[in-house]
Amino acid sequence: MSKVDGIGSVARDRDEKYSEYEAAGIREYWIIDPRPNRRRDDFHVLDRAGRYQPVPVDTDGIYRSTVVEGFWLDVRWLWVDEPDPVAALRQIVGGI
Repeated sequence: MSKVDGIGSVARDRDEKYSEYEAAGIREYWIIDPRPNRRRDDFHVLDRAGRYQPVPVDTDGIYRSTVVEGFWLDVRWLWVDEPDPVAALRQIVGGI
C-alpha cells in the first residue's frame, strides 16, 4: 500500500493504531477519512471490558464526546470546502 494515495495511512488508522490505542486504554478514538468519494467519520469509545464500540452520531449530526465534558462536534464541519474554525469554536463553547 502506498502512503502517497493515503491508503497506507487509512489501513494503519483502522487496524494498527486502532488496536494499539485500544490496548493502551485510550477512551475515545476518532477516525476521520477525508479522501474524495470516501469521506467518513467514525467514533469509538471503550466499553467496560476495554474494547472499542462504535458510537453513532446524533440524528442532528452532532458527535458528543464521552471523554471531554461538554465537547461536541458537528460532523458536517468536517466536510465543508472552507471551514471556519473560529465560528465552530464559538458554537462549541457558547459564543465567546
